[in-house]
Amino acid sequence: MFDWDDLRVFLAVARARKVAPAARTLGIDATTIARRLARLEKALDAELFEVGAGERALTARGQELLAHAEAAESAALAAMEDVQGQQHRLSGQVRLSVAEGFGTWVLAPGMGDFNRRHPGIRLDLVTASGFLNPSNREADMAVMLARPQRGRLTVRRLGDYRLHLYTSPAYIERVGRPGKPADLRDCTLVGYVPEFIFSPELDYLDEVEAGLEATLRSTSIIMQQRMIADGAGIGVLPDFIARRDPGLMPLMADRVEIIRSFWLVMHGDLRKLARIGAVAGWVQERVETLSGARDVPPDAGG
Repeated sequence: MFDWDDLRVFLAVARARKVAPAARTLGIDATTIARRLARLEKALDAELFEVGAGERALTARGQELLAHAEAAESAALAAMEDVQGQQHRLSGQVRLSVAEGFGTWVLAPGMGDFNRRHPGIRLDLVTASGFLNPSNREADMAVMLARPQRGRLTVRRLGDYRLHLYTSPAYIERVGRPGKPADLRDCTLVGYVPEFIFSPELDYLDEVEAGLEATLRSTSIIMQQRMIADGAGIGVLPDFIARRDPGLMPLMADRVEIIRSFWLVMHGDLRKLARIGAVAGWVQERVETLSGARDVPPDAGG
């Protein structure tokens, strides 16, 4: 029989694919992790990982154990919630992974209201580059731009949002107004850094006109907004961001429109918790406030 706690070490390494981040998560040193994994493999008489390029990939036997280990983890968490009476209590911590623009312009304005309604819930909004994965328990929940295809997840489509081309009056006055998407080839375009686009749904320019490339680039949508509003060029922005900035004006709104969706994703084991339900309901309410951002005003000047 193996030590049950070794399953916790196995899960951390399987999810992180490296020993060092797993060690930080667990709060134990890498040497201890290596020793615990070796002990588990000996007890099971099975090789669980293949090591290559600095990462640990699960073997076929490791994949089999992963399913059982996650089931054991889920049962342990459910038992803890039941015994502590947390399942129906509106208290505790919830970690929500979101994109920077969504967190800044959609959720942040409603955080005070959420706290007044649910003072016992500690809500963490994480806007790191890329989404944390609820399937790997990196976060309790995530608002993503595409429906995940794998993992023990509960997924809800929150709704659509629209994006258009925006610029500033100062830029138009300086270089003139492009009349059609092909004219953008002669303009200064603002967009994402291609190598750091963490979701293909953020790759907008090729949808506007094949082959368009940004000259001024940033991983931050907030920085892109400021560059465009300050007259640096033209870029694609979500309407729920751009329409709140009086320094921005739409371009070719009747010819260029991009539609994306928000998806609320959470680990299947957490969906029945009261605090998770409270956050999910609040996020849905905040998305519904975007309905007023759908009507884009006509291009100023025609």
